Amino acid sequence: MDFIARTLQAKIEERLAPGKAVLIYGARRVGKTILLKEIFNKIEGKKMLLIGEDMDVQNMLQNRSVHHYRQLFEGMNLLAIDEAQSIPEIGSVIKLIIDEIPHIQVIATGSSSFDLLNKIGEPLVGRASQFLLTPFSIREIAQKQNGMELRQNLENRIVYGSYPEVVGMTSNTMKEEYLRDIVNAYLLKDILAIDGLRNTAKMNRLLQLVAFQIGSEVSYEELGKQLGMHRETVEKYLDLLSKVFVVYKLGAFSRNMRKEVSKAGKWYFYDNGIRNAIIGDFKDANSRMDMGKLWENFFITEKLKDNQNHLLHCQFHFWRTYDQQEIDLIEEKNEVINAYEMKWGKKLPKAPAGFMKTYTGADFNVVNPDNYLGFLK
Repeated sequence: MDFIARTLQAKIEERLAPGKAVLIYGARRVGKTILLKEIFNKIEGKKMLLIGEDMDVQNMLQNRSVHHYRQLFEGMNLLAIDEAQSIPEIGSVIKLIIDEIPHIQVIATGSSSFDLLNKIGEPLVGRASQFLLTPFSIREIAQKQNGMELRQNLENRIVYGSYPEVVGMTSNTMKEEYLRDIVNAYLLKDILAIDGLRNTAKMNRLLQLVAFQIGSEVSYEELGKQLGMHRETVEKYLDLLSKVFVVYKLGAFSRNMRKEVSKAGKWYFYDNGIRNAIIGDFKDANSRMDMGKLWENFFITEKLKDNQNHLLHCQFHFWRTYDQQEIDLIEEKNEVINAYEMKWGKKLPKAPAGFMKTYTGADFNVVNPDNYLGFLK
């Protein structure tokens, strides 16, 4: 497949300014380096691209003095740093550069939020804009596929996901091998770099258990029993997995504490292909028993991508009452509520009476493969 432009690129370029930094973070292999180079090549003037994992670069930036940085970067328009989390105290390094070098603008990428933001975020409060890059959205893929092609390829996309390299592959066998390699080589790399966290087997088992529970409320106590962990450890691991953009949590929507579930949570995967690689199941759509769950994960994640790519600032939840009325997704912004129920088949369920009675101005939608594009930006 030909080059696919990233929706975030224009937003990032708008935020680039002298004395400011732009941070792009996201899972490994989602295309951060390619996006960085696209932006870098468009900027005119004197510029420099550094690779944070290069020991020479780390040594070059280790001398944190104004004089040294002026010798390196004086008169430069743009400094780009890929894999910035690999550079010790990178936040303080960037702060000193943009504070002391006139007219310079900095753009940096990092593979995980706890690395990039903990090392960069605090020193750069008020000086940096942050962007999350995800696997391709369906709207980005639509640059190269018309409506019929998108529909024909939808089942494959739901099984194999939307990582950039996967989207460009024509062989399902190649897609499976690539996704398994990501899970084995990259998925937990950032987490396992943390001192004291070495239990790869239990982390993988936790991911498998969560993968089988997408679309269902997760009990940390039950997961802990199955894994031989304390509840707090399960929550800690899931939090870390969310910070490397493997999974994300959907909390419960509630304004009526007596009837509505308010403390539960559901966990979804940023990419269906990664989910299926974790459980080792790449059967086609006609042979699967979990297409409803995969469809739910797919659409909710596409809404999340819309929110990130267009800076919409929406909040997402699920809704359920104690008498088992439920809705898959609640999207809220400025007190406007849109409710979505995902159905892989042709069923058209009615809106739960309790929800419509409580939230009289809400819009209720049933989302299926034939109409889902209309609900995406």
